[in-house]
Amino acid sequence: MIVNDIKVPVRHTEEELYAAVRKAAGKKNLKIRMLQILKRSIDARKKPQLLYVMKAAVNEPRIRAAKCPYLADPSKQVIVIGAGPAGLFAGLTIAEAGGKVLILERGKPVEERCRDVEDFWKTGRLNPSSNVQFGEGGAGTFSDGKLNTLTQDKEGLNLRVLEIFHEAGAEENVLYDARPHLGTDKLPEIVRRIRERILKAGGSIRYESMVTDFSVRDGRVCGVVLESGEALPADAVILACGHSARDTVLHLYRQGVRMEAKPFAVGVRMEHPQQEITAWEYGTLDYEELGAAPYRLSAKTSSGRGVYSFCMCPGGQVVNASSEEGHLCINGMSASARSGKNANAGIVVQVSPEDYPSESPVAGIDFQRELERKAYLAGGGKIPVQLYEDFREGRVSLSYGEVLPDHEGDSAFADLREILPEAVVQALLEAIPEFGRKIGGFDRPDALLSAVESRTSSPVRIVRNEEGEASIGALYPCGEGAGYAGGIVSAAMDGIRTAERVMKALGARKKETKER
Repeated sequence: MIVNDIKVPVRHTEEELYAAVRKAAGKKNLKIRMLQILKRSIDARKKPQLLYVMKAAVNEPRIRAAKCPYLADPSKQVIVIGAGPAGLFAGLTIAEAGGKVLILERGKPVEERCRDVEDFWKTGRLNPSSNVQFGEGGAGTFSDGKLNTLTQDKEGLNLRVLEIFHEAGAEENVLYDARPHLGTDKLPEIVRRIRERILKAGGSIRYESMVTDFSVRDGRVCGVVLESGEALPADAVILACGHSARDTVLHLYRQGVRMEAKPFAVGVRMEHPQQEITAWEYGTLDYEELGAAPYRLSAKTSSGRGVYSFCMCPGGQVVNASSEEGHLCINGMSASARSGKNANAGIVVQVSPEDYPSESPVAGIDFQRELERKAYLAGGGKIPVQLYEDFREGRVSLSYGEVLPDHEGDSAFADLREILPEAVVQALLEAIPEFGRKIGGFDRPDALLSAVESRTSSPVRIVRNEEGEASIGALYPCGEGAGYAGGIVSAAMDGIRTAERVMKALGARKKETKER
């Protein structure tokens, strides 16, 4: 039986948990032989008395995700472009179904990529193909590693993704916590294990193999061309290039692939003392087992623009996440322990195609690039920063207050109002005081702002039909870069979904299923 709304103190014994299960089930004499937690969240409405609210399977065989229903045709070659979550999970799905799959990644293996990123943060020397955005694991490798998603999941793919992460080394609680995370210190090893699983299943991966062109015959993609000039044939191509592969998207646009501009969000990262956030959210600092508290904020401004917290990183760092020379963007990341002194989150404002410089479907890329160019110039190549009070008053900061930056990459004081569009500035000035009424001290004068948070999602959607194909046949766009995901799990889910569509199109046959 499935039991919902189980409430138990955060600190509880097994006896207390079982008693709470019986109470929620309405069966005081229920004998519990087996208990599997399916969902767990924190109820802090009566802080500092915190509760877990759970959903559990009682006396049931362990609930597991459904496996891929197809057996791939091993004579058909599938090429996957990109080794982020969408590409890795697409490649894994095809390989484990017996298919022939080759993943092409413009960047380096995750181990080498980590060294390049560390060198960039220390020296400012950018490798345009191996950085926070590009390389095995995708942009999420240098983040908090959040595994929650708001994506609708009619196929049960969410649990399949979480199980793969767990099998690759993530803690068991990622299977049921409402806000699971991996941590940027754990992600490289998890990515490496997923790679090994792909290779063991018969898939192939090539690094430093940037796709620069597509071979098209009779309106269908039949292969790709690498930067080296090498041509590779394919029966289908899965495009999972991530939201920063602007060159690839622009090339496809010039080739006539149908696209449309889509809204996204831009803004700043905002840092506060983590202890203050935790004390406010939980009403106490006593729950060490819960770690640093996260938050989620949103507001609607008088102009109609939405402002919200994005990729909140408890106990984390603000990082220089640039991928193009002469341009600068930032992101946030947390290690698994979330033990840094600051909380940081993107505080971002919704922008739409009406804000872009033209009506072109790819005009949002120009919009992003202009903000990132201004950020680079404002900070002289360093992360531009400003105290909230000085941002509000329109002056460059001269010194820090009590909130000191916790950054990867050098920082420099600048006027962030010179970087951001005026509509975004005004929306931030209206929303941040409102957030201060929701979390005490959020609008403190010395809270630290950094810019520019510009890669919240892709500003372009590559149009695909119900079978997942682009306007050029045999090309299957998926993940964040194609405009169909917004995080690690949703991208991985879309990669699995796309892989299954490809296998079906290439003549895969259904697996025989046995009744339990």
